[in-house]
Amino acid sequence: MTSQQLMLLAAAVYAVLLGVTIYFTRATARRVLAALAGGAVVAVVGFGVEVICQALGLWRYPSDDTGYGPLMMYPALVLIFAFLSLIGWRIIRWFGWRGEVVFLAVIAVLGTVRDYKVAEQVTGIIALTPGIATMLVDLVAWSGLTALAQGVMRLVAGPAATDRLARRP
Repeated sequence: MTSQQLMLLAAAVYAVLLGVTIYFTRATARRVLAALAGGAVVAVVGFGVEVICQALGLWRYPSDDTGYGPLMMYPALVLIFAFLSLIGWRIIRWFGWRGEVVFLAVIAVLGTVRDYKVAEQVTGIIALTPGIATMLVDLVAWSGLTALAQGVMRLVAGPAATDRLARRP
């Protein structure tokens, strides 16, 4: 399977996950559009992150020597970060900011493990430079970009506590 086909498959999986998340979180259309807006902002910022990290030699894409990630990756980023934003929105509503901190830490670890185990070792889409610097940048990127997507969603759709499903004291 080519890297383009793998990224198309990943986008399809993320679209299904987003649909399931929308259903189970009972997100309104406004919240879903806000999550997609957050994902779109992450895709744009993620493009810059890719350019910087490849210039620093932290990682590269064997199938693409452009200096940024394969273009098929960016629609998948919109979907995955919209999905993560909706999950984070529910966590904030239930557990507050402490829950958000734990959520971002878990996303950082799982995202980095995903990059090292799936994207690099299983599919070969990315080649990560060995070392702690690459791992730390990946951890910060996952948590930071997830927080960015959630921040955009909050700007567009308002804070989690104002939703009609929010718990009342």
